[in-house]
Amino acid sequence: MANYDQRFRRQYWPRIKSTQQFLGLYMDANRALLVIEKTLLSRQLSPIERLVFHESWLGKTYSEMAKDSAYGADYIKEVGSQLWRDLSGALGKKVTKKNVHIVLRQHPQNLAKRRSLRSRRASLEDQKRDTHYLHQVPQVQLEFPSGPVPLESPFYIERPPIETFAYTGVRVPGNIIRIKAPRQFGKSSLIIRMLDYAVTQNYCTVHLDFQTADKNVFESPDQFLRWFSATISRELQLESRLDQYWDQEIGSRLSCTLYFQSYVLAQIQRPLVLAFNEVSRLFEYPEIAEACLPLLRLWHEKAKRGGIWQKVRFVVAYSTEVYVPLKLSQSPFNVGLPLKLPPFTLEQIQELARRCQLDWLDDLQVQQLITLLGGHPYLLQLTFYHLCRQTMTLEQILSQATTEAGIYSDHLRGHLTVLCAEPELSAIFQQVVQSEGSVAINPIHAYKLNSMGLLTLENDHVIPSCELYRLYFREYLT
Repeated sequence: MANYDQRFRRQYWPRIKSTQQFLGLYMDANRALLVIEKTLLSRQLSPIERLVFHESWLGKTYSEMAKDSAYGADYIKEVGSQLWRDLSGALGKKVTKKNVHIVLRQHPQNLAKRRSLRSRRASLEDQKRDTHYLHQVPQVQLEFPSGPVPLESPFYIERPPIETFAYTGVRVPGNIIRIKAPRQFGKSSLIIRMLDYAVTQNYCTVHLDFQTADKNVFESPDQFLRWFSATISRELQLESRLDQYWDQEIGSRLSCTLYFQSYVLAQIQRPLVLAFNEVSRLFEYPEIAEACLPLLRLWHEKAKRGGIWQKVRFVVAYSTEVYVPLKLSQSPFNVGLPLKLPPFTLEQIQELARRCQLDWLDDLQVQQLITLLGGHPYLLQLTFYHLCRQTMTLEQILSQATTEAGIYSDHLRGHLTVLCAEPELSAIFQQVVQSEGSVAINPIHAYKLNSMGLLTLENDHVIPSCELYRLYFREYLT
């Protein structure tokens, strides 16, 4: 509660009788945002507009918003003023920062009255939608969770302040934004939103996923860098001129640098965001990783000195960097802006359940899921998908969780395959899951297992990140 604005509490607390109701008021901001984007303005608000609206709803001043973000107070005020004008035009009534709560809450009733006067033939469903739109989630089709959450999906759950830091970082010339998280934790979903934000800033964007590269690309550093350069050229709709710039006498790394500096960056007139997803794939090829990853550090340092490299912003997503023995002065993993995606909190799980229209979830049931899954984004989305489709009950999901018939079997089997390929790491994790409390293990092993999402670090000790992993691997590693 200490993090909420004091003025907001003084304004609303006398009218509410519990923390639950207070949190309910807080979540109204997210519902109102959905209505504004889907119904009133029919467009997705920019990240800064969402920030201004959400913080205004909670009663914060523009100065307080600036203090808690990377934006200036004057810029925030300008964005807010335009947003209130847009809402005023959509609602037909003046909207200000001070009255936005009242106007939005009154609008459904006023809208229903006007429509009733215009036509008595409006359907009951239309009336219900207009009257209660601030308290309902639009009916949407819940798809099976596979890959990143689509850009327009209402099921993307923000993890403040991660998104704000990410969007702000995109605007810094030459910046490296490092997104680190286990697989299926939301790295790709965040990247596509960062690139969408970059487009709103009139930037060029390129998204490279190293998992899509053919195996022959990784035969040598020279082969990889030629594929890398040609692919980016193609994404920017530039003619490939590798042979014109590639010189074996100076080496592939310098040739690649000159190709980007003298050709690619010289051809584009706008800032460029280069997003590299699943960089961890390079760690399977140490020769390529050691030859190519230092280039990102080199280009970042060139940008710091000014010049044409300031056009570029780098976004790098990975699970772990421990397998690559890079010198500290050459590593791209110790510079720029680090962003580590955390598990979902209780409030974020409840919000995802609400958007999935699972109103039956009470605190006890949510706590059961947190204990089982530890706030794992993908596993929670998978759970809610089956509950929404009514293919299984929560009791069935819990009882079958660690079996081959359970909905998590593919996910668990994937981790088991990785552990079985590394017997030493498997033995260490077996020791962890067999223990009833926290244990101390080698820091390198702890780092690797934590990067896989299997462990939670507690000072010098570790525990399984969720009960699902403890129960499953306690049986199958034995």
